[in-house]
Amino acid sequence: MEAVAPACVAQRTVTVLENVTVAHETFRIRLDDPEMARVILPGQFLMIRGTRGSDPLMGRPFAVYDVARDASGTATAVDLVYLVIGRGTAALAALRAGDRVTVWGPLGHGFGPPPEGPVIFVAGGIGQTPFLALGKWWLGRAPFGAAEPASPNSPGRYASSATLLYGVRTAALAAGVDDFERAGIAVELATDDGTAGHHGFVTHLLERRLERGERPAKVIGCGPPPMLAALSRLVERYEVPCDLSLENHMACGFGACFSCVAPIRQPDGSTDLRRVCVEGPIFPAADVVWSV
Repeated sequence: MEAVAPACVAQRTVTVLENVTVAHETFRIRLDDPEMARVILPGQFLMIRGTRGSDPLMGRPFAVYDVARDASGTATAVDLVYLVIGRGTAALAALRAGDRVTVWGPLGHGFGPPPEGPVIFVAGGIGQTPFLALGKWWLGRAPFGAAEPASPNSPGRYASSATLLYGVRTAALAAGVDDFERAGIAVELATDDGTAGHHGFVTHLLERRLERGERPAKVIGCGPPPMLAALSRLVERYEVPCDLSLENHMACGFGACFSCVAPIRQPDGSTDLRRVCVEGPIFPAADVVWSV
């Protein structure tokens, strides 16, 4: 499945419409950016930084979570969800409605068109963020960017079902579960401490399904490298097609700094470093070379 090429990248200063708590130390920020909302695709991301001072100097990358629409269905704003883990995200959490931020994007490649059949999203930590928009699109619930308008009454053009397998350290960190369920995406939780759902790794939830004979048309993973490495080995064993959305650290977002490179297997079998920001962030699981 081919990824969708990014639209023209633009940098602008936009207004924060909302910045609300959605889970422990987790926020959803809504940006007043109709132009971006009209073109961004599921799987693409934005770089964002505040306009107050120069600390932190660099922006931070965030996958598009959803697009807000007005009563007529016109895309008006972009939603991002983030976990506070350092100076950059702490600065974002301090923003209020009416504050201004600098954004540039859309960046990276979007996901390809929906497969026919059931799809399973496997997320670890804050890795669920690309999957709400993707699930809405692949189920035919909402259009994004230049993708065809949603038409769930056209059989064979959209995924038949979508499930999110979502792993977090503890139940308080599970963010956006209601959003996914409202979009028709089933959610199963796994927690490290057993406070909700399965007590253990999120990949165990997928393994159980594959062991009992389920064969999704596509699996998509996003999360920390050890989880993605385990997921890659699992889907290889069961010969299930799988793409990964990588979350490598980035400084520029447009390929100049080479800080986000990942080892990717090439068609001739060799391994080469590829920039996740411009050549990803989506890669076939079989092409990512793991050392973990």
